[in-house]
Amino acid sequence: MQIFGFFGSIMGYLLWALFYVFQNFGVSIIIFTIIIKFVLFPFSIKQQKSMANTARLQKKQKEIREKYANNKQKANEEIQKLYQKEGVSPTGGCLTSIVPMFIMLGIFYCVAYPLTNTLHIGQDIVTNATNYINTIPGFSVHSAAATGATYQEINLVRSLADSKELIGMLFNAGDAANIEMFVNGFNFCGFNLLISPSSQGFMSIYILIPVLCFVTSVATSLITMKINGNSQTQQGCMKIMFIGLPLFSAWIAFSVPAAVGFYWICNSVFSLVQSIIMGKFYGPINLTAKGEAQHIALLEQQEALVKYEPVPAVYQTDSKNTKKNKK
Repeated sequence: MQIFGFFGSIMGYLLWALFYVFQNFGVSIIIFTIIIKFVLFPFSIKQQKSMANTARLQKKQKEIREKYANNKQKANEEIQKLYQKEGVSPTGGCLTSIVPMFIMLGIFYCVAYPLTNTLHIGQDIVTNATNYINTIPGFSVHSAAATGATYQEINLVRSLADSKELIGMLFNAGDAANIEMFVNGFNFCGFNLLISPSSQGFMSIYILIPVLCFVTSVATSLITMKINGNSQTQQGCMKIMFIGLPLFSAWIAFSVPAAVGFYWICNSVFSLVQSIIMGKFYGPINLTAKGEAQHIALLEQQEALVKYEPVPAVYQTDSKNTKKNKK
């Protein structure tokens, strides 16, 4: 996972710059997510176009499969011809999703490892601080098995926020000043983003974090499928994945510090807004209309290139004689 940590370290410079300006981790996460969405917007457009074009051809693919129901090889050949004719690549969205995937995972590592990837404190220093705090009665960075090693740094930040005198003991003057400023900026809209919802129980306001993680994730998937003309009811394992993944994300958001769940919520909300905007310009209906308009324009251009040639005199004479004979 070192490559994701590398991307997380790069993203951390931007997150730290925003935090330095706004002095609030929640506000920084929101603006940070918006900036990343703008940077990835060209990739998102290409991916949306690919998805919309694929959805646009679903009806024709279905007709081909029904026509060659007894010959799958022929059906596949005709479908490939259809894609070539329409200028659509069934795997066109795969390449454009690779770069955003690495960046988004890098962002997660940036949020999950705030000391090494956001404040860029040495890993050995963070490890020594973690080991020391674990020896103090009442303090434990490895507090819950559900959080695991991935979220030790956020737990460490919380421990440092609860006992700020430890900051000066475990870190040098420069790092200590940054950490002191950092630990004071995790309160957002009544939430302490360093607290895990599981530690507060199901009846606390923190339960909104995992609930919103689930709701925004499902809403984004539903609306995106509807925009792309793929609103059919999910079946079998697809239905399990459709509901199971958001449920799993909600459970993780319930178990880990609220900062992680808050980032997931922001990402889902802005992804939803982005899908709605792109759907209006790059949805299957719009792409079909644009395709037909381009086809008509092309025919008009080709027709305009055809040179007018007058009717030869012999045909004009024959036409006059025919009219006289009729009289």
